[in-house]
Amino acid sequence: MGGRLASAVLAICLFAGNAQAVFAGDTVYVNCDVLRCRSTAEIKDGNIVKNVYFGDKLERVESKGEWTVVMVNGKKCYVSSQYLSTSNPKGTSASAAGSGNSGAASAGGGSASIGGTQIGVSSDWKYADFSKIKSGSAVLYKTASSSRKNKTVCVNAGHGTSGGGSVKTQCHPDGTPKVTGGTTGAGATEAVAVSSGMTFNDGTSEANVTLALARILKEKLLAEGYDVLMIRESEDVQLDNIARTVLANNKADCHIALHWDSTANDKGAFYMSVPNVASYRAMEPVASHWEQHNRLGEALVQGLKGAGVKIFSGGSMEMDLTQTSYSTVPSIDIELGDKASDHSAGTLNTLANGLTSGVNAFFSN
Repeated sequence: MGGRLASAVLAICLFAGNAQAVFAGDTVYVNCDVLRCRSTAEIKDGNIVKNVYFGDKLERVESKGEWTVVMVNGKKCYVSSQYLSTSNPKGTSASAAGSGNSGAASAGGGSASIGGTQIGVSSDWKYADFSKIKSGSAVLYKTASSSRKNKTVCVNAGHGTSGGGSVKTQCHPDGTPKVTGGTTGAGATEAVAVSSGMTFNDGTSEANVTLALARILKEKLLAEGYDVLMIRESEDVQLDNIARTVLANNKADCHIALHWDSTANDKGAFYMSVPNVASYRAMEPVASHWEQHNRLGEALVQGLKGAGVKIFSGGSMEMDLTQTSYSTVPSIDIELGDKASDHSAGTLNTLANGLTSGVNAFFSN
């Protein structure tokens, strides 16, 4: 992933060792976008235990100068001391709190947002009763940019709902069966509420990478003047795919779900287009919105292409998704590569740039 160069590009925090000074289990906080917890005091592939994120609380047990040892899931891991804070940095953006090397954009060199408001699913909202997992909350950030777009973008980091794979929800609001295959086969009337996602070839979970990209994209969109509805900002949010869609329907002007495909040939990026099946396109709310969905997907792919991102085939693949079936705002699942694709800091920054360009193009037309 480019080692130290990648960390400098995006303030991705790497770990090393030689920690000796002992602390009495005091609390520290993550003060950068993404912190990679390593099992050994060296930078190499295969020793990443997990990622933690801006504002997450950790127990510090040892520290000496440049390096700190923290407890993660009951085990010691190694982290660069410069990316830890003794006070909770939330209340300012990660890009503002760090050393200024973050690839996340900010307005005027400071936070690109004005606070954040938690928003849960209202039982009064249309389609909310189809959701099975909806106790969690999304967070709405208001841009601090002087060039407000008066548009809200829902950024949905795919996967990341504990227990979501053991629950099923109705594929279509009218109860009809799926018209294409996918994670759930054609003909099914129920699908997994939230799948766990795949694992990249280097052992990193898709859910962690979608979250890392969502955090970067959030800052870039805020700096551009968009408000941002963040569906997920931690490893687990108790919102299934229908709940996420309903939140976007009611609180955003478009919905972008971030994913990587499960193939392993580095195929490139593409969006899940609305299947060209008459019965599906005639079903509400698909009938009233499918053209908007596809137009958003096309704009995002063109933005990615302009940023130099590899595009798969014609840039789209037809797929009957729960998200599409319940969406009443322009909504798309964008697949940003597959399990063989690079997902280093520099690549995530490039992807976020391309997606931001796509959003700008979509709303300017």
